[in-house]
Amino acid sequence: MSAETATAGTSGRTHESPGEAFARAFAADPKGAEVSFDFAVTEAHEPTKDRPRTTVRNLLKTRTVGEEAVRFWTESRPGPGEAELVNESGIRREAAFRFGMAEAGVQPIRTWVQIPDGLADDPAELAAFIDYRLLVRAATAENQVLTYALLNHPEIARITYSGDGYVNGLLSACDEIEQSGATAHAMIVNPTDYYHRLLGHDGLLAELAAGNGMKVSRNRWVDRGAAIVGDISVAARLLDARRSVIRVEEPPAGTFARPGVAVCAEVWEGIAVHLPTLFYVVTPADAG
Repeated sequence: MSAETATAGTSGRTHESPGEAFARAFAADPKGAEVSFDFAVTEAHEPTKDRPRTTVRNLLKTRTVGEEAVRFWTESRPGPGEAELVNESGIRREAAFRFGMAEAGVQPIRTWVQIPDGLADDPAELAAFIDYRLLVRAATAENQVLTYALLNHPEIARITYSGDGYVNGLLSACDEIEQSGATAHAMIVNPTDYYHRLLGHDGLLAELAAGNGMKVSRNRWVDRGAAIVGDISVAARLLDARRSVIRVEEPPAGTFARPGVAVCAEVWEGIAVHLPTLFYVVTPADAG
């Protein structure tokens, strides 16, 4: 097996792109090429550099960790009857939040592509294929995992709306977050809602950007009609083990319809939610 390690320089990147490093390893050993990186290769994903697209990673501050689980501080909502015991909790609800500790860790986030027959004969094009197709799939898989981690967090509350009250649901979540002493600065929404309910509708996005610094990440893992709203850069951290691998690997059954040479990208990441109180998942009342 041809195994190499690409080390990041002062810029956080190597002088080679991940695709170039892999193409060189593949030329030396087509059956066992493997390149390790001491940074997340999703950081090197640049096909959309000329048309920026905010990902969940872009909304989060990063904590560098190892591969072992880490403990971190949290604040959660008070239990029944606890808020009444705290002075001024009626006007500062965060005064009654519970202080605690939680644990989270990183996991391998994997995705695959197949090398088309004949592509490996052109190392430069193989490198471009890895940089433009494998890395975009790695970024997509990362986006999916981080979004689901928030959607499925047991302490993040839900806000529901009725009928065509999607925008009111978003604004209600922003209000609730501000009533807890924070500022809703980010939303994760489905592209359908972004284009048909938000973009160009009475200047809402511009007003939220001006007043809250609102950033919007759009992806397919938030259901149509739903959203995640939060003070995300304050309330959560991306756990980054600074470990990535690109290698030739047999994929799990069902990954591709046809046989072929497959390449896997693997990034080790997770998410720590410090303040679930500063997130809301907005859903229609009839969602089931």
